[in-house]
Amino acid sequence: MTILEKKDLIQKVINVFETGTPEGKYDMLVIYDDGVNDSYQITFGRSQTTEQGNLGKLVDMYIENGGAYADDFVPYLEKIGIEPLADDEKFKNLLLDAARKDQIMRDTQDSFFDKHYWEPAVEWAQRNGFKLPLSMLVIYDSYIHSGRIPMFLRKRFMEYPPSGGGDEKKWTGSYVETRHQWLKYHEKKILRKTIYRTQTFLNEIQKNNWELNDLPINANGVNVG
Repeated sequence: MTILEKKDLIQKVINVFETGTPEGKYDMLVIYDDGVNDSYQITFGRSQTTEQGNLGKLVDMYIENGGAYADDFVPYLEKIGIEPLADDEKFKNLLLDAARKDQIMRDTQDSFFDKHYWEPAVEWAQRNGFKLPLSMLVIYDSYIHSGRIPMFLRKRFMEYPPSGGGDEKKWTGSYVETRHQWLKYHEKKILRKTIYRTQTFLNEIQKNNWELNDLPINANGVNVG
């Protein structure tokens, strides 16, 4: 089974991490103080993108796709990521209305999360020689949660990726354990609470579930698959 054939299952696990449901909540909007200098920011969508991250790109795609609320969003394009919008009730209600009432927003979110997270994660995995579905789940989670595979974490363990002659299972296991410890003792309490993600991966590694065929996968208390 290839990593691409497990895309639906992988994304459902991440959706649970982000919104509590395998299908994802397209209208999930929360405010966290996890922005620059602990500033408050909007986190929104099926797999959750942030105001100071890629939310502007999502809104731009929605406008390009001719969404029903496109005209209402246009004035915000130059503000997202520049001016704080966590207290802007009109903007937040626009996001919620679009997600709840307009299929174009839901379709746009699917395309958006593929373009900006799934496809870059797959490209990184393939370039570095990863082939196992569980490795892809770990890599995709890093792209959703951290935007990348952080180099500072890679420097904390000695394993090489498969493309460098390393053992895929050893690299993935070492990366998950390193990331688990980083999150567990992070200076930000909000990140410490996210170790359920890495614990899920550690559990699947312990089960030797590299092909993700042993279902369901318990993702933070929710069975997926």
